[in-house]
Amino acid sequence: MVQLSKGKTFQAYLENCHRRYSCLYCRAHLANHDELISKSFQGSQGRAYLFNSVVNVGCGAAEERVLLTGLHAVADIYCENCKTTLGWKYEQAYENSQKYKEGKFIIEVTHMIKDNGWD
Repeated sequence: MVQLSKGKTFQAYLENCHRRYSCLYCRAHLANHDELISKSFQGSQGRAYLFNSVVNVGCGAAEERVLLTGLHAVADIYCENCKTTLGWKYEQAYENSQKYKEGKFIIEVTHMIKDNGWD
């Protein structure tokens, strides 16, 4: 764990990251902009981004859901610091055209902010 100023403790701190995304509610770091795959996804509450990897998130149990692109096994992800549900992780895609999503993460835009180095 990394101890930050103001008494916050995060599992990971994206220190050498020029542009990053953070939790809107507690400012825990979530993802490096370099891990962004696509901004063209839809979450349950609007636009969402697909990331290769994220930090400071916990993962719930996987369940099957019918999404816009078909049936997937997904697990909700939440901020480890404030426990807000942020999106989900693709555990399994049942259609070959969707296999690229497996192991990737969706974070809804409404739950994150751009942090550090954005113009």
